[in-house]
Amino acid sequence: MADAELRIICGPTAAGKSALALSLAEREPTTVISADSRQIYRRFDIGTAKPTAAERRRVPHRGIDIADPTERHSAAAWAEAATRWVAEATAAQRTPVVVGGTGFYLRALAMPLFEEPPLDADRRAALARVLDPMTTPELRRWCEELDPARAHLGRTQLLRAIEIAVLTGRPISAWHREHPRRPTVRARWLVVSPRSPAALAHRIEERATSMVRAGWEEEVRELMQTVPEDAPAWNATGYRTVRERVRGILTRDAMLARIIVETRQYAKRQRTWFRHQLPSERVTRIDPGDDRASDMAIHWWREGATQ
Repeated sequence: MADAELRIICGPTAAGKSALALSLAEREPTTVISADSRQIYRRFDIGTAKPTAAERRRVPHRGIDIADPTERHSAAAWAEAATRWVAEATAAQRTPVVVGGTGFYLRALAMPLFEEPPLDADRRAALARVLDPMTTPELRRWCEELDPARAHLGRTQLLRAIEIAVLTGRPISAWHREHPRRPTVRARWLVVSPRSPAALAHRIEERATSMVRAGWEEEVRELMQTVPEDAPAWNATGYRTVRERVRGILTRDAMLARIIVETRQYAKRQRTWFRHQLPSERVTRIDPGDDRASDMAIHWWREGATQ
């Protein structure tokens, strides 16, 4: 698939990627491949904004509900599966489109930096038991010792950098240099992101409020009965905060306010990544609030069919 054109719709959380992708996907037989590191986990539904059952009936989705909450799922493993899903969709004469905001998933698929080393499962699990209870500032301090170039990144990337450095004895930067990996796809990117941070902040606030109204607390209360506290799935934005609400530590208003702040911080990191990490000559950017957004997206979609 080295020369294949693959449509990728990406951008920060709450920007409207999924709704836009669904509207485009209904124009022809399409399979949506989710590039969301939170939506891979079964039963973590409301707080990860998974597409509804009705939406999945409208357009087939892959990459959702593929892991138990206690599993660690690497970007390399997702990219390998995504390559297979793309091939399966193409063989079935369906258009594959990747949709999501997890940058390190997208990089592993379209811009892989290195051939991931094999890691011992038992050692990974043992290290995870040490790392998961640590706060993000604690992880950052450890990463500054092991792989300083990655110490500014978010929690998930910090965990990965520490894991690679500890279990292989070399930082990710060394693997980048010594074990480069060729991409399996050639991607065309549609970045969906409001130009105004205030507009995105408003979208985030509205979505967080609707998630709480949809029963996020009840979902977490049920999950807490069977999912261990150190399960990786709890790292999804907002879930630890809702857990504190269920335990009576936070009021509902305090919970919602913290979720909004956490989500804005996550979205800010995503915006930075999508602004600086993509090949500019292959990228179309649209503001979902622009009156021309729909026409621009349709043009981008049709343009992909002619290449």
